[in-house]
Amino acid sequence: MVVSPAKKEFTYSTADFEAVRKKLKKLTGINLADSKDSMVYSRLARRIRVLKLGSFLQYLTYLDNNAPEQEEFVNALTTNLTSFFRESHHFDALEAHLKKNPKATKIWCAASSTGEEPYSIAMTAVKAFGKFSCPVQIIASDIDSKVLQTAREGMYRSDQIRDLPIEMKRQFFHRGTGNHDGKVRVVKELRELVQFQKLNLMDDSYAIPKNIDIVFCRNVMIYFDKPTQLDILQKIVKHMAHDSLYIAGHSENFGHVSQVLTPLGKTIYKPKRG
Repeated sequence: MVVSPAKKEFTYSTADFEAVRKKLKKLTGINLADSKDSMVYSRLARRIRVLKLGSFLQYLTYLDNNAPEQEEFVNALTTNLTSFFRESHHFDALEAHLKKNPKATKIWCAASSTGEEPYSIAMTAVKAFGKFSCPVQIIASDIDSKVLQTAREGMYRSDQIRDLPIEMKRQFFHRGTGNHDGKVRVVKELRELVQFQKLNLMDDSYAIPKNIDIVFCRNVMIYFDKPTQLDILQKIVKHMAHDSLYIAGHSENFGHVSQVLTPLGKTIYKPKRG
């Protein structure tokens, strides 16, 4: 593949795409599919423009010699597709688990993106305990520093909560006015239940407490090859309590890591203890 400069602002070759894939794999463990070549061009072309460089080759050279740009590179190429109460059966299971195990209070959302998932967890906890001052510690992590800032702000378009029950909208969101017309913000009491932090699942160790009771790590492992999945899951399980739950995404299959996780049904697992 060679993209003609007559059609694109910057020359973009197969070698450029492969170099980007190799760099992203090294930094994050993520394997970009062959089909992502157009996405890579459109997202990194913005960085090339900002930096006033002339080509992908120049950008890749710049990337190797400027560590701060690596964060911008990762932010540009990581995908953040999420919504409130996505895969809703998991939140039904969470509510039931919290009611049955009220001391299962440490929850880790390992790919928090722009915050919809950890705030859905927090809303579920409030519902389970019947109060905002519920005894939960929700840790929400992501590799992308920009989406974490969005998550901390807790500001969303009004249409993003369109399908939530009206009682939930009233309890958990403030409607924006003036410059924020058409937006809503998560109420302070709910925001205070979630602690956001930057974390790369490829790191050798995680700055996460031990004895986590519930891990949400959904639709993340699909971006890693199987050996990397096993490595990450082994590290995550080290932070999990004995009777904890691991909640995966609907498209993830962990048959190859049966030595680490035991399925409970509906993409919910428990850590396997030797």
